[in-house]
Amino acid sequence: MKPHLVVALAYDQLCTFEFGCTIELFALHRPELEVDWYQFIACSLEPGKLRAAGGITVEIEYGLDMLDHADTIIFPGWRNADEMPPVVLLEKIRAAYARGARICTICSGVFILAAAGILDGKTVTTHWRYAEKLLKLYPSIQLQTNALYVDQGQIMTSAGSAAGLDMMLHLVRKDYGAKIANLVAQRLVVPPHREGGQAQFVPRPMASDEHARLAKLMDWIRSNPALPHTLTSMAERAAMSTRTLQRHFKESTGMAPGEWLIRERVAVAKELLESPHISLTQVAGMAGFGSEESLRRHFRRIVENSPGNYRKQFSDETAVA
Repeated sequence: MKPHLVVALAYDQLCTFEFGCTIELFALHRPELEVDWYQFIACSLEPGKLRAAGGITVEIEYGLDMLDHADTIIFPGWRNADEMPPVVLLEKIRAAYARGARICTICSGVFILAAAGILDGKTVTTHWRYAEKLLKLYPSIQLQTNALYVDQGQIMTSAGSAAGLDMMLHLVRKDYGAKIANLVAQRLVVPPHREGGQAQFVPRPMASDEHARLAKLMDWIRSNPALPHTLTSMAERAAMSTRTLQRHFKESTGMAPGEWLIRERVAVAKELLESPHISLTQVAGMAGFGSEESLRRHFRRIVENSPGNYRKQFSDETAVA
């Protein structure tokens, strides 16, 4: 079998960080993983030297014809959301989509796919700064504004620049399983799963002292998910009234404290489920759900999957009962 070919688009005024993240994920040799890793090629929209952010220039050997051979295509942003991509690129995208290639975008890269007309009726995400413009230009698209990335099977879209890493680790997890994705995340020194949506990162006013207290509370809860946290106990630890805590949680995360806590516990449960040697009862206890029933109910609501099915998909060995 030929290696899975990942092709990333480069263009003048290239988004340097997004492009660099794509190279880091897919172009580096990873012999320590002991798997047949991806083949990676960058292709250029224009001939000659390309300008990139930060005064960097880039030269790419291959042209757009490489899109015809790609198994996965990555669009690392787009230089101007108001600029219509060239017709030749849009035709290549439509052809790749028609033959079943997987197509992924980071940040403003979603505008390229939208211009190609392959997102009509589909659910996507992009950086919160571009949400209003995307909906105005392409009203037939379903926009999920609070997602770090959206997996629609053949098409995947991600939010801001760093969310592209979340999406690309998700690709690795789908292609090679949780164990390999976790090893890649360790090499990058990033979490294999990052929970929460863009609402956490939209600038919101908060006094510095209150922000510090809330951040310390969140870090402490993440380190102690199994404890019986309540609104009252959280407020006491943050030295706030319950009403103030609720207001600041909403301003900072877009969620109530209870919902944020449940999502953090689900994140813990997902990591635990990737180990086949921890029973569901133990997972429920260690994540703070208390019972398997509570774990299943919240897990299914947030992940849209059962704990058992998630374990089958992302654990590399046979799970315990």
